[in-house]
Amino acid sequence: MSDASNHDQMRTLLRAAGPYPLEAYQFVQEGLSFTSEQVHLDPDAFGELDRHVTGQQLCMGLREYAIQRYGLLARTVLECWRVQRTEDFGRMVFAMIDAGLLKQQPDDSLEDFTSVYDFREAFNPRDIEEAIGATT
Repeated sequence: MSDASNHDQMRTLLRAAGPYPLEAYQFVQEGLSFTSEQVHLDPDAFGELDRHVTGQQLCMGLREYAIQRYGLLARTVLECWRVQRTEDFGRMVFAMIDAGLLKQQPDDSLEDFTSVYDFREAFNPRDIEEAIGATT
């Protein structure tokens, strides 16, 4: 699918899927690739089905991806996009599934994203400073 076609589908998705901006959906798509690569260390060795990640794995991967990408601002960036709970990731994923941008496995459900972690704890500045090697 071309970038322009994907972008148009994302805009259509935004109108139907709720309060999240395009950047949040793009972040989830990029974070899905990041997570899949982390879970399946050699992505070329697997078929599409074998690269699937669970909702819990995706939430953990999105946390790591956000910290790598935004550092201490990770939680702030997500909150600017109205993403404040792991359930928000799930809503975006299932909106993208409904729009045909992602594929669902038979045992995938929105409940897989329920309370995977608390954002205040997951994005604790002290823990992030340790993770990125910042000194205070």
